[in-house]
Amino acid sequence: MSTDTRTITVGIDGSRSSLDAADWAAREAQRRRLPLRLLHAGTEPAVPGGVFDIDDMDDIDDIDVPAGRTRAALDRAAIELSCAHPALDIIARRTATPAVPALLAAAVEAETLVLGSRGRTGSAGFPVGSVALGVAARADRPLVLVRAGELPEDERVPVVDGSPPSTAPYLPVVLGLDPDALADDLIGYAFDTAAVRSAPLHVVHPWTLPTSTLRPWRHRYPGTTVREHRVDGDPGPRLLEASARAGLLVVGRRAGRGPGRAARSLIRHADCPVAVVPHD
Repeated sequence: MSTDTRTITVGIDGSRSSLDAADWAAREAQRRRLPLRLLHAGTEPAVPGGVFDIDDMDDIDDIDVPAGRTRAALDRAAIELSCAHPALDIIARRTATPAVPALLAAAVEAETLVLGSRGRTGSAGFPVGSVALGVAARADRPLVLVRAGELPEDERVPVVDGSPPSTAPYLPVVLGLDPDALADDLIGYAFDTAAVRSAPLHVVHPWTLPTSTLRPWRHRYPGTTVREHRVDGDPGPRLLEASARAGLLVVGRRAGRGPGRAARSLIRHADCPVAVVPHD
């Protein structure tokens, strides 16, 4: 994956869940050594403000930024994340473009797009027609959906000896693989994500995969421990079970289509962030 112009981009709407998603996105940006972009989209009343790089807040270019809560949420998120990750390049921006088209446009320049799993309503999951599923159905890049309340230690092995949680190994990355959709984009994203974290990769699939499916990826990522879990029948329950002991669950969707029923169920009920990766 090219990192020349890519970012980790996260949607901010002022909700607690979007701030939790921003915290996850900041950690992902730091792992991948990419800039972090905070984006608010919508049509709230605006006052003069700025697009800014948090590392250079004295040099601000004038644009319209929303008054009140949204501007405060953007500023607060940028400042808090800058304090937590001082070496991270953080840019906070607002656009009056509606959320779905704005996020889809931002995804074009993103390595990964990140959204919170709950909006202002506080309802669990994503009802059909929500911003999250609208973006998930059309984004050209991987979309990670982060549940509300996600903490940094949730993606790592529990600490039992009193050592700092940030030094613990990462939990496995779990890939749900359909033998009828063995896409390089999907498999490559899972392997790359596991390698960036130095985490094991667990591949859950129904029936038996051809040995040639994962062989080139094992060779490309020789330092990644790969475990295959074959499931007879529907892999959904096994993936949900695995999500309770995973740092990230990775599923695919065919380009031009929204997430299928199984993927939507995982988005609503998984116990870890879910990455939805488009593929041909």
